[in-house]
Amino acid sequence: MAALLMAYSMAFSRGRRKVPGAVAEGAELLAELELWRLRVFLGEDRAVRYGPLKALAYLVLRVPVGLLGGVILLLLAYGAAAAVRLAVGWWITGDHLDGIPPTWWIVLYTAVAGVVLLFLAVQGLVGVAAMERSVARRCLGPSPLEEYERRIAQLSVTRAQVVDAVDDERRRIERDLHDGVQQRLVALGMLIGRARRAGDGERAAELLRQAHEESQRALADLREVTWRVYPAALDGEGLRAALETVAERSALPVAIDFDVPGRPPHAVETAAYFVVCEAVTNAAKHSGAASVRVAVAGSATMIGVRIEDDGGGGADPGGGGLAGLARRVAALDGTFTVDSPRGGPTVITAELPCG
Repeated sequence: MAALLMAYSMAFSRGRRKVPGAVAEGAELLAELELWRLRVFLGEDRAVRYGPLKALAYLVLRVPVGLLGGVILLLLAYGAAAAVRLAVGWWITGDHLDGIPPTWWIVLYTAVAGVVLLFLAVQGLVGVAAMERSVARRCLGPSPLEEYERRIAQLSVTRAQVVDAVDDERRRIERDLHDGVQQRLVALGMLIGRARRAGDGERAAELLRQAHEESQRALADLREVTWRVYPAALDGEGLRAALETVAERSALPVAIDFDVPGRPPHAVETAAYFVVCEAVTNAAKHSGAASVRVAVAGSATMIGVRIEDDGGGGADPGGGGLAGLARRVAALDGTFTVDSPRGGPTVITAELPCG
């Protein structure tokens, strides 16, 4: 039917690459049914764009694939029926097939042949499923040029996002230095100046003691800013040690479940670290949570990060910190999601490819 419809369309389109309305509707309906079947039975679920001509081309190319799959299924059914008939004749009715009694070597020979034929039939079905996926992708999916254009557009967006993320990071560092370390150093300078002008030795000693304490606090703030910019443990001991440091420094109890074989690439480790660090910091500052659970799992090709807190929820994915994390993850072709309904819990997940 698809081949006839294609011939009819070519005959009446007059070279305008147009398809008659009734044929176009039928072809697109059948293509949608095919895509539904592929989603349900083969797990092929991807966004596709196609017109009536592509739908007709897919249906025509689907004919030999469908016939091949039908032949294999018929062979499977025939083999199952033959096996049942043979077993019934041998051990129930006594009506031996071709008059051959079921000696042990005959049974063994038949069983081995049946297993081999079954294996070949199953392999044939697997091949037909792969062919169906390939035909659907080629006929109904985007062309290679469209794929390249989509990829170029995606890379342009992620490059701009990386630039924005770097700018946000610089502004955050400047803000931390201005509001923290700089204020400490200004207070330290004032205390030292007052100590120099003090005429009383006891008063000068007290001011110098305060200046010493202020210098210790300034040094602690500077260490905090340095640690937030980039932790030294991430280079030396890896992601697990850096995340344990996050848990130790957090104001909330943080449970870490880490299951990553080997060390992922440096860029992936860095992104995973900052996702966890920012999520834990937000939970401590804004969510009202009592605890945070961090799970990091992965393989040689993908690292998954999941942070869940038991706070009140309502986190804004478009906020500065979370939006910056999304840009950082997108720069690695990863995915970043925030699920934070009112009342909680807040779950932040990131998938980071290692290839």
